[in-house]
Formats: sequence, structure tokens, C-alpha cells
Amino acid sequence: MMDSQEKALEMGMTEEVNNVEANAVEPQNASQVETPAGADNAQSDTGANIERPVYTSKKDILARVKEIAHGEDVPEKGEVDYLKTVFYKLHVAEREAKLKAYIDGGGDAEAYQITPDEDEELFKAEMGLIRERRARAFKEQEEEKEANLQKKLDIIEKIKSMVTSPEEANKSYKEFKTLQEEWKEIKNIPAGKANEIWRSYQLYVEQFYDLLKLNSEAREYDFKKNLEKKTQLCEAVEKLAEESDVISAFHQLQKLHQEYRETGPVAKELREQIWGRFKAASTVINKNHQQHFEQLRAKEEENLVKKTALCEKVEAIAAEENKGSGDWEKHTKEIIEVQAEWKTIGFAPQKMNVKIFERFRSACDGFFTSKAEYYKNMKEAYKANADKKRALVEKAKELSESTEWKSTSDKLMALQKEWRTIGVVPRKLGDQLWEEFNSACNKFFDARNAVNAGQRSEEHANLEKKREVIEKLKAIVADATENVQENVHKLIEEYNSIGHVPYKEKDRIYDEYHEVLDKIYKELNINVARRRLSNFKNKIKNVAEQGGGALDTERARLMRQYETMKSEIQTYENNLGFLNASSKKGNSLIDEMNRKVQKLKDEMNLVCEKIKAIDMQNK
Repeated sequence: MMDSQEKALEMGMTEEVNNVEANAVEPQNASQVETPAGADNAQSDTGANIERPVYTSKKDILARVKEIAHGEDVPEKGEVDYLKTVFYKLHVAEREAKLKAYIDGGGDAEAYQITPDEDEELFKAEMGLIRERRARAFKEQEEEKEANLQKKLDIIEKIKSMVTSPEEANKSYKEFKTLQEEWKEIKNIPAGKANEIWRSYQLYVEQFYDLLKLNSEAREYDFKKNLEKKTQLCEAVEKLAEESDVISAFHQLQKLHQEYRETGPVAKELREQIWGRFKAASTVINKNHQQHFEQLRAKEEENLVKKTALCEKVEAIAAEENKGSGDWEKHTKEIIEVQAEWKTIGFAPQKMNVKIFERFRSACDGFFTSKAEYYKNMKEAYKANADKKRALVEKAKELSESTEWKSTSDKLMALQKEWRTIGVVPRKLGDQLWEEFNSACNKFFDARNAVNAGQRSEEHANLEKKREVIEKLKAIVADATENVQENVHKLIEEYNSIGHVPYKEKDRIYDEYHEVLDKIYKELNINVARRRLSNFKNKIKNVAEQGGGALDTERARLMRQYETMKSEIQTYENNLGFLNASSKKGNSLIDEMNRKVQKLKDEMNLVCEKIKAIDMQNK
């Protein structure tokens, strides 16, 4: 009900003028005034060319709304609607900015609560006052229209009573002129009655003038003045053709039509001519007005094409895969740019304007809903990751005071490895947690390094001592003497008595030491074996001279020794098959066992040579 009242209040006068124009008859049998095809649109666009102030804050809009609500003038609907539109545009933009800041800060979009806005509440209250004032004004205007209608009906009845005869017309001329002036002073009447009242009034006025014969001079004078007035109106309409603002020209034309109708008739022989001139000039304005709306409709169709392309663009962006926050922010920026472009495009055709906007908004809302869901899930993942990292921080802090250097080092390194497997958290919180975790680890390792500083110095000294022993062993290999074996044993004892070396150098010095020993043993074993075999051969000659089966006894002893060594070698080789050489410690053990096996094989070969020597002696 309120909407219809506001519309009627705003459009009352315009509607009455348009209806009168569309149906009024100037003289009898005269052509009708052309009503432009865009007349209905013209009404809806009333005030469209009014330049409105630009508002950049809700406070400024609220101040203007208060001024209107508490002023004396009737609130103008166009301005009220404009203020309402701009206020809520700023209000929604402000609310969306707060929501975006909340989400960007890690907030949950579903848990976000819209806080009451004091400006909005004040705005609604003032708009309520404006609606009440407009409702009162509408009611008063309707009452005034009904009163005006009755006044015009009374005037028509009075004129009607004057056109019964020429005598009555002549007697009532002055009264008739007074009634005409009164008619001009009466403003709006109900739009539905306007055409009927105007035709009735025009009919009896013309009849009065046709009966007015006795006072021909007065009648001719009236005809002359009316012709001058209508000629001026024709010139005014013809000049309107030069007006660049066709909307303004059209509305001025309505006023000129009203003046033309309220101007009395001209001489009967000139009525068609002056009316034809006025109508022709009006047709030019109406055609310009119609062309304007045809161009406007063409522009709206062009806008529809542009907006459809933007809808497709947003839909394509929304359909793209987002692999991470970078993609979401990139696509958000692209959609915001499209939204900014959308705002630069005017209206689409009325039947499609809402539909195309709904399509665009749906695509945008779909994207931002998915984005909110992504950040909600990411927030949950951040929380889980943060909880895991906090747990590691607590464990690291507990271990930071430990003095179990080896075991605690292993535990902390395991925690560091686990830390790297946990996903990301918000940067600020992540930096804070890493600082706490790293500080706890550094506290332990700094304490351990301080305690082990002296030990490392001793290990480096031990490394130098072992290198000196290795150099002496290398010298023995290069310059063998009679006491080689004794010297080698002394150096081995010296090497074994030296303590630990740095961990990183342990394997390298071990390999270097055993490499030179292997070379010494190889040379030493060959020489010793040769001497021992030569001594054995001399010994069995003496045993053979003694007789009594001594050689057979020695041969049986050597055979038992051979079998024992063979079995022992077999055991070592079987054990080697079960050892794992993946660790450095396992590899060292294998090397040591291989040396023992090789030594046993060398000893077994010597026993074989001794057995062969006995067999040769028995021959």
C-alpha cells in the first residue's frame, strides 16, 4: 500500500498531464496530439537527469536523511531512493571488508558474527519518519485532488448553463472569463478523471464562444489574444527542438501542452492552422524523445552482451582448480577486477537486468563460498599442525636440561626430523613456535658442546698420535730389519693404548692403520713361513735318522692341526654370511674376521707344506 502511495505522490501530476495530452481535443474534428512511444519510460525516468551529489561516507548520507526527515518540504522520492541505494552500497562494502579482514586473519567464516551498526539503525529510524511524512503528503494530495475535481465540475456546470442561447452567452461573458481564470488556477485532479473533465470543459467553452455573437468585439479581442499566446507557444515548442537534453525538452513540452490547452480558442478559420503548427513542432520533440529511448534500449542490449561476457569470465575463474592460497588470492584479485568492470557498465534491458545480475552474483558468491570453505579447512589444518608443533616444543623444553648427551642428542634430532614433516601454520605463529623450539634445542646442544670442548681437544691430540704410529709402521714396511716383528708388536700396543679420535676421523684412520698392517703382515708372514718351513725340513732329517716311526707321528699331528684349521676357517666363513655390513661398525667387524681367516689359511698352507716335506723324506 505504501509503495503505491509513494508512486502516486511522485507521479500524480505527470500522469495527469500525459493522460490529458494523449486524449484532449483542441478544436472539434482536429487531430490528436501524438503520444510518444517512450512516454511510460519517461515517467519512470523522471528525475533521471538530475545530478546527485557524490557521497563517500554513511555519516554524510545520514546527515542528509535527517535533514529531509525533519525539514518542511515534501521528501522527493528520487532523492530518497538514491540515498537509500548509496547508503546500503557503502554499508555492504564496509561489512564485506570486515569479513574479508576476519578471514584473512585466520577467522572462521561460518563463525563470523555481524555486529549491529548504529548508523544503520539511525538510518532506518529516519527513513521511517520520511515514509510517514510521504504517506501524510499522499493523503493530503489525494484529498486536494478530489476537492479540485469538484471545483472543476462546478465550473463546467456554470459554463454549461451559459450556452443555452446567444443572449445568455452575451450576458455572462464577464462571468465566463472569471470562470476561465479560476479553471487555470485549479491544479491536480485524480488522473482517471482528467480526460473526461477536459473534454467536457473544452466542449462547453467552444460552444460558449460560438454563441457569443452580440459582443463580437470582445470575442474578436479574445481570439486575437489567444492567437498571440498560442503562436508564442508554437515558437517555444519549435525552439525546444534545439535542446540537447531530450528528456528535459520532453518534460518542458508537457508544460507547454498544458498552457496551450488552458489558452482559449482562436478564430474558427485559424483553429486547424495553429493547432497543426503546434502539433508538428510537438512531433519533432516526441520523435527525438522516442529515438533517445531507442538508443537507450540499444545501449542496454550492448550492456547485456558485456555483462554476459563478464558472467562467463567469472564462471570460468570459479571453475579453475586452486592448489593453494596463492591460487585463491590470484583468482580473488581477478574476480574483484571483473566486479569493478561490472560497475562501469550501465543497465541491461529491464526484463533481463535482474536475471543477469543474479547470474553474476551467483558465480561470485559460489567462488567466495568455496574460498571461505577452503580457508576454514586450512584453519583447521593450521590448528592441528600448531598443536603438533606445540607438543614438540614442550618435549624439546623438557629435554633441554638433560645431561645425557648421547641419548638426548638422538631424541632431539628425531624431534627436529619430525618437525620438518608437520605442515605449515600461519607465519606469525609459525615463527613464534620455531623460535621456542629452536631455542630449546640450542640450549641443550650449547651445553653439550661446552662440556665436550675439552674432550674434542684430546681426541684431536689422539688423532695426531695415531698418525705418527701409522707413519712408523709405513717406515717398517719400507725398510725391514731383523727385529721387524718385535717392532711391529710394540707399535701395535702403542696404537691400541691411544684413546678416542674425533668421530668424523674414526673410520678413515682405522682404514689407514689396517691397510699398513695388512701390508706388513703379508710380507712378514711370507718370510716367517719360509724360515719355519726351512727349519722344519732340517728338523725332519734328524727325526728320520732316529727311526722308530717318529715321522709318522709328526705327520699325524700335522694332519690333525690341518683339519682343525680347516674347520675353524669354515666356521668363520659361515659367520661372515650372517653379518650385515650396512653400518660402519658391522663393516669393521667383517674386515677383522677376514684378516683372521686369511691368517688361518696362511697357517694351513704352511702345515700342508710340512706334510709334503715329511712325505718326500719317507720316500
